[in-house]
Amino acid sequence: MKIKRACPVLFTIAMILAACQGKPALVTYDESIQPTLTVTPSAATTMTEEVRSTAVIEHKIDLWKSSTPMLRGVNIWQSLVIPEVDDTSKGSGRVGPPFTQQDFDLLAALGANYVVISAPGLFTETPPYRVDEEVQRNLDLMLGMIAKADLFATIAFRTGPGKAEWSLCCSDTHYYDNYFNDAVWSDTEAQAAWLTMWQYTAERYRDNPVVVGYELMVEPNAADILYDIDSPKEFFRSYAGTLADWTAFYPKIVNAIRAVDAETPILIGADGYSSVEWLSSLPTVDAENIVYDVHQYMPFDTYTHQGTRGKNSYPGEFDIDEDDEIEQFNQQYILNLLQPVRQYQKRNHVSVVINEFGIKRWVPGAAAYLNDLLAIFENEGWNYAIWEWSTSYEPFGPDVDDFNYKFGTDPTNKTILLSNPLLNVLKSYWSLNTVRPSTVSW
Repeated sequence: MKIKRACPVLFTIAMILAACQGKPALVTYDESIQPTLTVTPSAATTMTEEVRSTAVIEHKIDLWKSSTPMLRGVNIWQSLVIPEVDDTSKGSGRVGPPFTQQDFDLLAALGANYVVISAPGLFTETPPYRVDEEVQRNLDLMLGMIAKADLFATIAFRTGPGKAEWSLCCSDTHYYDNYFNDAVWSDTEAQAAWLTMWQYTAERYRDNPVVVGYELMVEPNAADILYDIDSPKEFFRSYAGTLADWTAFYPKIVNAIRAVDAETPILIGADGYSSVEWLSSLPTVDAENIVYDVHQYMPFDTYTHQGTRGKNSYPGEFDIDEDDEIEQFNQQYILNLLQPVRQYQKRNHVSVVINEFGIKRWVPGAAAYLNDLLAIFENEGWNYAIWEWSTSYEPFGPDVDDFNYKFGTDPTNKTILLSNPLLNVLKSYWSLNTVRPSTVSW
């Protein structure tokens, strides 16, 4: 396949900072199930400055417990390179696509202070389960570049013993059956190795000052991928307590980590791809420094993941949930959609992060949607990381660009535009960041 290549882009830090402009809007609402909304454009900065002046950041968990977000940033994605599938598009290493120091320096210059490394786990996916030295070197390299850019990081494992990338993507390709592996949901040896992998990881990175989180598994999904079940009630009726039950598995991983690392925050999402809908089914664990993780892409098919010919816009009126009824799609709808997250946090007295969210860059009204969504996150005090920050590596970066907000809203554009509607929204919120590794004392 011939891939179009982007023209080289030269920039300076001064140019980047000059492109940053605008301030986010803050939403306020009452405590009812259907809150009311008031947009006050100047309030966000005022409130954030007041919180900053009193916030005490002495431990990593303090970044997650503030009443205003302390971590605002992005996800980066990597997976194992399979030459038969990837050819050279993801590079020639064991893990790809590659990133450069410039990728992270640009991110920091635009104001972000947080990166979720959504990448392969350190152990092999098939027996005998052991450390994959090349994967480990890649993670060390990534953390080194992130540290040099003065960014915080969460280590988030997509794969590991008995679990491959293919359960999270690519089911429509003819390679799927060749590489699919979700043995972790039925194999005690794989689960034991997953515990060992995380304990090894925690021992290795517990003293790394930029590592502020361990995300135990990116989007647990046994219910869907094994049984085609999208209802928590239906799943637990048949499979509660089995090896496929993430709620029985994840506390063991927490215990394994806490045996060697008592401090680093642990991020836990629910089955159902860490979705809002499954959060209420996730029991909390009796351990210190736990953060509960939500991934928010709804409404998925009818809005955030529309193709380039999509017509549904934000704000707008359309059949959002495909029930043959027209609904109003606006910030009030998003507030109601996220109500279960607020309820879970309040009921359990826990910290919450939106560690993934996003929208394809060409979707109509995408900038307005992002602005309203981030205003809600700010009001709730939830840290957040958007999907995704794309690599500059060619040909992968310009070709896989659905979520490359550096390219703006035109699906045909393959060059970086440091001032475009989507990036301007992100920069306006990232500008609220003040905490960085260089400003903390641990």
